This record gives sequence, structure tokens and C-alpha cells, in this order.
Amino acid sequence: MHISARSDYAARAMLAIAADAPLLVKASTLARAQQIPLTFLHGILLDLRRAGLLHSHRGNDGGYSLTRPAAEITIGDVLRATSGSLASVRGRPAEYADYPGAAAALREVWLAVHAAIREVVDQVSLADLLTSPAGVPTYRRRQ
Repeated sequence: MHISARSDYAARAMLAIAADAPLLVKASTLARAQQIPLTFLHGILLDLRRAGLLHSHRGNDGGYSLTRPAAEITIGDVLRATSGSLASVRGRPAEYADYPGAAAALREVWLAVHAAIREVVDQVSLADLLTSPAGVPTYRRRQ
């Protein structure tokens, strides 16, 4: 799995917005605090809004807020909003991988990688990351 700058910035922006909830957070404030280029951030925020993760509020007192509680938004939600599929093979979702002959079983490996990534990122919420002490893993495999 490759975490693009876009996805990394999106996760950081969502965490900063969640940390300041219920206050509205301006894009310029986010850009400065998280060291994200403002023009790049505007596109990311638009993706997050279109995915239903953020509300945007206009005006001098405007800014961004989460559409639902931080405990209900996972890192997987954020990654999908900015990158689409969690794992891709040659730019396409893993489920579309198809190989002839001796390589046919490779598709199952890519699907397992996708499932493992999903298992982690869909269990870690923004709230988990905000309440986790530094250095303590937030992901715990379900038994």
C-alpha cells in the first residue's frame, strides 16, 4: 500500500478538525498548523466534503467541521475519499487483477493484502487517534 501525500494530508486535516470540534476550522489555519500547501489542501477538503465527511460553512466565521462524531469516521473513510481503493494493482482495484497460467494465484495475494489493510484502517477512528497516548498502538486485532 502506498500512502500518497494527498491521503496523508487528508488524515492530518481530519484529525486537526476533529481535535477542534465543535469549532469551525479555516483552511488557512489547517494549512499553517499541518504544514500543507493551501492550494493543495483546498482540493483535499473538497474531496472530503464530497465524500460526506466534512461540512463547509461560508462567511467570515466559516470553516470546516465533521459531518459526524470523530468516533464514527475511520482512517479508511478518509483514505477512500482521497484515493479510492485502499490497495491497487497497477492503478486498478485489487479485485480486478487477473493473471494467466502460473501467476493466476497472485490475485488471491493482492486480495488478501487489500483485506488486511481494510481490517486495520476501518477499525481506527479519528477519536481513537486523538485519545491514544503517544507511542501506544491504536489498532488491536479483533479476536
